[in-house]
Amino acid sequence: MATDTVTLEVDSTIENTEEPTLTKAEVELRRKEITDYYKENIKHLKIQLEYETILKDIEKTRAERVQAQMFLAQASQGQQQGEGGAPSNTEMAEAFAKAQNEADHAPKRTLKREG
Repeated sequence: MATDTVTLEVDSTIENTEEPTLTKAEVELRRKEITDYYKENIKHLKIQLEYETILKDIEKTRAERVQAQMFLAQASQGQQQGEGGAPSNTEMAEAFAKAQNEADHAPKRTLKREG
């Protein structure tokens, strides 16, 4: 910039039509104030990030634990079924096919007619 002043654009709908002008020193001062403000807040944001990261890790660990518990429960249930508890899929399929075959060979039923 060749001049020592900077002009800020102001919305034309504002009644005050004067455009504020800042000197180069005022612009530098505002930049420093903004930079200091962000630097001060970064400290707090880093603490918040650490907090959020810890919460995320806790939730992830909980989900993994629940998933492991479900896997163990399903594996245990599968072992119990294999020991003669509930019928296997093959046995159930054979029983279904047998029932369907018997139903196909049974005499057809009709409704009685009142007469």
